[in-house]
Amino acid sequence: MTGLRTQKLVRGSLALLLIIGGLAFLPATPSRAAPSADPPGPDRITTITVDVTLYTWWMAYWKNNKTVCAIEIDHDGQPTLGDVYSNCDQTVYDKWKDQKPCINSAPSQCGGYYVYLVDTKPAKKEVTVKLPPPVVRLSLENCDAVSRSGTNICETTPILVLQGQEPLPNEHITRIEGTMDNIPFTCDPTCKLQLAPTKPNGVNLRFWAWSSYGDSSEAFTAQVRVASADAGNPDRASYYVDVLSSQWQGVKIASCAATWDVFPPVGGPPPWLSTPKDASELTSDIPYNYLSANLILEGAVNAGACPDGGLLPDGGANQCGQEAARSAVDQWQNQFDSLIINTADKTSVPAQLLKNLFARESQFWPGVFKASADAGLGQLTNNGADATLLWNPSFFGQYCPLVLSEQACSQGYLNLKPADQELLRQALVSSVNATCANCPLGIDLSQANFSVGVFAHTLLASCEQTAQVIQNNTGQLPSAVASYEDLWKFTLVDYNAGAGCLGLAVDATWTAEQKLTWDAMSSRFTDVCAPARDYVNDISK
Repeated sequence: MTGLRTQKLVRGSLALLLIIGGLAFLPATPSRAAPSADPPGPDRITTITVDVTLYTWWMAYWKNNKTVCAIEIDHDGQPTLGDVYSNCDQTVYDKWKDQKPCINSAPSQCGGYYVYLVDTKPAKKEVTVKLPPPVVRLSLENCDAVSRSGTNICETTPILVLQGQEPLPNEHITRIEGTMDNIPFTCDPTCKLQLAPTKPNGVNLRFWAWSSYGDSSEAFTAQVRVASADAGNPDRASYYVDVLSSQWQGVKIASCAATWDVFPPVGGPPPWLSTPKDASELTSDIPYNYLSANLILEGAVNAGACPDGGLLPDGGANQCGQEAARSAVDQWQNQFDSLIINTADKTSVPAQLLKNLFARESQFWPGVFKASADAGLGQLTNNGADATLLWNPSFFGQYCPLVLSEQACSQGYLNLKPADQELLRQALVSSVNATCANCPLGIDLSQANFSVGVFAHTLLASCEQTAQVIQNNTGQLPSAVASYEDLWKFTLVDYNAGAGCLGLAVDATWTAEQKLTWDAMSSRFTDVCAPARDYVNDISK
């Protein structure tokens, strides 16, 4: 194999050392065979025999009951258009497809055909099925995740492990092949790639597995970044390692990094984009004015000794009211912290970002904000619900069947009838509105808890929409024009002010700078969109 050298090690074992741009590859078993340029991919189709019931239908003329064709099917219900097409001639199919139902007329007066069931019988049928393909998973040796952001700290030389997995019994992975920055490698059957510092944007990895079944996995990709992290002690080398890949098995990479194909800052994201290990690290003690007023109004706080009952004419709490409510406000604003951490673990949306967003949007009061149309901890609107359902298909797939039929949902959000789209949007907004007249303090906390996950998925939808807005206005991928932190700030613009405001700001900034930074963009909002500047700055403190 080009570029590979074998050398004899103790106890007769072999290792293969390949130096590529600062990375050393140590495949578990050496091979001199050149890897395939393009693996064929999975080829796993087989047939199984199943028991079915065959139904025989006849199609006949209404006017004289003359049979024109027999239709044999293996499913319940009348024949479908596809069944008619497969069993009858084109003329019959065309007539059947276009004819009107015979409802109020005598049968002899109806045009076209009708069908009726004439026989059922048990039978055997051969069904073609796809078998699960082989895959390759990525993991690290000698490393630990330093946070829930996905960044790993390695106190010794990091080793990237490529492990093939064969799901079929009696079959096994024969070898793994791949390229690192277009330099090939082959190993049998597990790869251990010794890593060293890379370029800031990492190196490209392409890899696949071969199986004894005779086929290969699909060709997977990864972006791997390694940076030195000597922590002030140059005699003890350590490294930060980040991996962007669908096959990564370690702690999830920081959220939206894969969407934007961009790495977070070396060593992990800034605090406002982090997820602490313990909910106690999210604790805050801010004397929120609006939250104080709501707790006073709902009777959770006695501010009777304060002027005007502790309230201001604008709906907030006066100084005395805030002091009276201080203890209750501290307790209330931190009651969602554990749930926020759990949601961050499931969605990879940073926990601190979620908490900051809830603070800015609603001061943690999960009802309707000052009688507006915005609802919940994150103040969801009808337009926001539309973006969530459109730009987060996996969430749409989970939520839609709770409101509409499975059949309707299978069409996708864009193909729903406008009335069904509106129903779905209204249902989603209602689901995050925890206002409840008969609940303690007027709030249904179980509904508020449910809404935390909805807002996380709404942010993920904004990530996707932001990526598309940037591509549309610059012709570039997000990773080519902006940093991870700034991309999150752009996402908050999309969440708060909408894709229109973001698109105008991106276009103006790109035209002037040919790059996108928050500092450059924040001065280029239109008057209508300008409030988004303070919104982002507040959340990203």
